Amino acid sequence: MTQANVLYDAPGPRARARSRVISVVGVIALVALLGWVVWRLAQPQVAVNGNETPGMFSPSRWDVLAYGEVWRYIVSGVWNTLRAAFTAMVGAMLVGMLFAFGRLAERAWIRVPVTVVLEFFRGMPVLLMMLFILLVAATGAFWAVVIALIVYNGAIIGEALRAGIVALNTGQREAGLSIGLTPVRTRLMIEFPQAFTQMLPIIIAQMVVLLKDTSLGYIVAYPELASTVKNASNFYGNGYMFTFWVVAVAIYLAINLTVSWIGRRAARMAAARRA
Repeated sequence: MTQANVLYDAPGPRARARSRVISVVGVIALVALLGWVVWRLAQPQVAVNGNETPGMFSPSRWDVLAYGEVWRYIVSGVWNTLRAAFTAMVGAMLVGMLFAFGRLAERAWIRVPVTVVLEFFRGMPVLLMMLFILLVAATGAFWAVVIALIVYNGAIIGEALRAGIVALNTGQREAGLSIGLTPVRTRLMIEFPQAFTQMLPIIIAQMVVLLKDTSLGYIVAYPELASTVKNASNFYGNGYMFTFWVVAVAIYLAINLTVSWIGRRAARMAAARRA
């Protein structure tokens, strides 16, 4: 028995043909569904009172994008989103390191309180955290969004780093202690860099989630991208709502794909250096 068919037999001619048929049918069904969605959006909308409005792809719904003030308003929302996201990313990494080292501390009076605090923050919704920070700590909207994202995502990243450190061979730590390093320096200089490299894909995925969670800033009146688009659609009329949301989706996709690409590049470079 070869390694290729330990868990399953190699597909025969009939299975391969059936797989090709299912793939073709699935692609055709998906294209048909997308075509129907596009056709449906292009149809004029008829209200209950009989008034007819143009379809979503009508030029009358997209002429608003020719106004310079519209793009200046959208760019301000993008800037606020990026500013909050990258500030929270740096803070979440630092807080995550502290949580990871606290969870792995040998002294119970450090480990137990850190564990309780970490589990509390992991279980708290980010939305409620933003409201609590704004109302109780009396911070501005920016810091309410940033601190909530730092605390929540720091707890998630801390658990990922802790798992990476625990997964390392115990010989790594023993080697550091044997050459005279203190336990803290061993963890910081030997264990943490390896755990960070191993957990980098998870950390990057969490950073993308963090960036998307900035859209929750609307609850504290922070003018990030989603809130900006909503306000613009209210100002220019509901007829432009679909237009503004398409622009917002395209911007979010561009930002998230860029962050993911940077993360993959960093992971490959770190793996190459480690090799």
